[in-house]
Amino acid sequence: MYKYVLAVHIIFVVSWMAGLFYIVRLFIYHTEANQKPEVEKEILQKQFQIMETKLWNIITTPAMVLSVAAGVTMLYLNPYLIQADWMLVKLGFVAGLLVYHFICQRIINQLKVGKFIMTSTQLRLWNELATIFLVAIVFTVILKNAVDWIYGLIGLIVFSAVIMLAVKAYKNSREKKK
Repeated sequence: MYKYVLAVHIIFVVSWMAGLFYIVRLFIYHTEANQKPEVEKEILQKQFQIMETKLWNIITTPAMVLSVAAGVTMLYLNPYLIQADWMLVKLGFVAGLLVYHFICQRIINQLKVGKFIMTSTQLRLWNELATIFLVAIVFTVILKNAVDWIYGLIGLIVFSAVIMLAVKAYKNSREKKK
């Protein structure tokens, strides 16, 4: 039974992450639509609102709920897992990912009422945070060793720095093209 639940967990984690990655891309395009002429801006923003709502309500949030439900079921089926240090670290990163999810929900609600708090560059950086959580969770689950966690943490910091530099370089190249 455990392996079936694990399979379900992996499937819905992949779906949840896909939704989180794509929703923030939609936020970026939604925000950048503000720079378009008024008629085009209005059409684009209505379309992005529809896309964001459907993605969030049909894919991303249900996938999150099913991921968490399958994860809790696995802990119920194998309660010794909760005693493993690596599982506690993983659950910490998962908690961070859940906070990220609900902040994205708040951004959707803000965009619905025309409140654009973050710039497209800030949203690009925000988008990378989900990647950092994903990498941290996968490495924690695969390595399961404190010494490897130290190397993993160093690698995560380096990985995060590289992502931030890439976003900055992309922004600079976009500005040069204008």
